[in-house]
Amino acid sequence: MASGNNVELQQYCLCLAQRAKRAAAELVRTTGAQKQAWLRRSARLLSERSVALAEANRLDLAAAAHFGLTAAQVDRLRLTPERIVDIARMLDEVALLPDPIGEVIWSSVRPNGLQVLKVRVPLGVIFFIYESRPNVTADAAALCIKSGNAVILRGGKEAAHSNMAITEILAEAAADCGLPADAVQLVETPDRAAIDYLLDMPEYVDLVIPRGGEGLIRRVAERAKMPVIKHYTGNCHVYLDRSADPDMAERLVINAKCQRMGVCNAAESLVVHSQVAASLLPRIGKALADQGVEIRGDERTRALLPFAKEATEQDYAKEYLGPVISVKVVDSLDEAIEHINRYGSKHTDAIVTQDLEAARQFAARIDSSAVMVNASTRLNDGGQFGLGAEIGISTDKFHARGPCGLTELTSYKYVCYGTGQVRE
Repeated sequence: MASGNNVELQQYCLCLAQRAKRAAAELVRTTGAQKQAWLRRSARLLSERSVALAEANRLDLAAAAHFGLTAAQVDRLRLTPERIVDIARMLDEVALLPDPIGEVIWSSVRPNGLQVLKVRVPLGVIFFIYESRPNVTADAAALCIKSGNAVILRGGKEAAHSNMAITEILAEAAADCGLPADAVQLVETPDRAAIDYLLDMPEYVDLVIPRGGEGLIRRVAERAKMPVIKHYTGNCHVYLDRSADPDMAERLVINAKCQRMGVCNAAESLVVHSQVAASLLPRIGKALADQGVEIRGDERTRALLPFAKEATEQDYAKEYLGPVISVKVVDSLDEAIEHINRYGSKHTDAIVTQDLEAARQFAARIDSSAVMVNASTRLNDGGQFGLGAEIGISTDKFHARGPCGLTELTSYKYVCYGTGQVRE
């Protein structure tokens, strides 16, 4: 829909929210088999209509320059034939995951014979705000519906045609499989005021998940009248301990930084123990430079890498999302942990070490959603962790932390079965 006056826009958002609330109530009665059938039907339709999806995406790509998108943002926006296949595959993979709804998390039989069950239930209606990545439209819908939730999707205006094409397929498949079509809805107006209206409807929307720039997330967190799962910046670190294997260290740093630079779990900071800096930094620094990565380091880093630029205080806290990395040389594991906890964003941090005690200390004391021991930061991902798709990586501690898959989109309630028990 086109943007209208405030009254019309508010009414439009109210209708979206009310329809989602009704759909969530209907989803409670939906069987796991129906949800599985919807996922498989959606996957088939996406594959069959790949040409139409590519055409819709072409319209978005043609307008990318008008929106001032960077090369990394255009890459996120692009729907190649391979990416469409990946979206369909993801839907099929989510279909195979166990249905979390109705799972008995814990149970007990009390001395008076009362049976107490702690049962997993949907959250209700999820309002998901995200950036210009059309694949996320299908990811979010798949996880929300599989976990029994209705979802209102608000993608970036840069991906409007792609998001609409995907959402129409998902809604059609829902109707085909006996699910409420309104279980998946897209906010069609680019007017940002629509977000504010929906954030002001806690009687209809149970949870908000913003996934995008830090400014958007802070704004949503400040305005929302319902709980928010936040995904702040990804200033991820790799720490090379004094016992780090040189080959492994180089391989992990290059993968963490260069495999895909414009994503939240790419490494932005390298921390190196002084005892191995002279042997590792020239080697890894050259490998990074060969990949076109600019290095910004402290004095000891620049002594070993003359081509490195001086790092500022801001550099150590920055999420670059591009070919820049900060480097710090430290004298101990304690100093490395202090540096990472000070400048990191509580997203993903890795240690490369052959010292088991150092690995244990790092894992226990680093305050992040995921700690990787001898593994790339790029592996902090719902699919890589076996969760299926993810709706985001939360840097919160409540209600969910790390990759948010199916179980993170649920709550629980207690169900008690008695035979007439009363409290004495």
